[in-house]
Amino acid sequence: MLILRELRPAISLVVLFTLILGLAVPEAFTSAMQAALPWQANGSLIRQNGKIIGSAIIGQNFTGANYFAPRPSALGTSYDASTSGASNLGPTSASLLTAVQQRVAAYTKAFGPGPVPADAVTASGSGLDPDISLANALRQAPAVAAARHLPTHTVVDLVNRMTHHAAFGIVGLDHVNVLRLNLVLDALPAS
Repeated sequence: MLILRELRPAISLVVLFTLILGLAVPEAFTSAMQAALPWQANGSLIRQNGKIIGSAIIGQNFTGANYFAPRPSALGTSYDASTSGASNLGPTSASLLTAVQQRVAAYTKAFGPGPVPADAVTASGSGLDPDISLANALRQAPAVAAARHLPTHTVVDLVNRMTHHAAFGIVGLDHVNVLRLNLVLDALPAS
């Protein structure tokens, strides 16, 4: 009985703090975020005709010359959020060097000679980056315009309008959300 009397306060505290910190506090934060930021708290889902077609914060693989290509994923082409992760290859990795060289060759073949933006040939840490740099989008614009039979300036203007600029002009890079850009392109009238 002496041991039970000594353990009772410890067990009571474990149960109490489990209920408070494991249930009550997470529920309070979840409810607060659902009320304050419902779009973000529910995954930033993008709908078209009432159907969920993607998330603004998870990359998707677009194929075809008439779409802007996303940043490469370390996960292959699946962009499956349940398997998010980096390649974990270091800068001296022969496998990483080979993959980047292959991506540079494919990018140059698709978009012509010229500078290749780093985000066009390297995967992000999560493997699910939904954005590409402005430089990458502008580099792809002429090929996308040609595939859609649109004037290049129309696609370039669209890219510039859809660009998210660096905060305060210094924090981060100018970037474009690929899913949103491709959806707006699909909504343009055919020429």
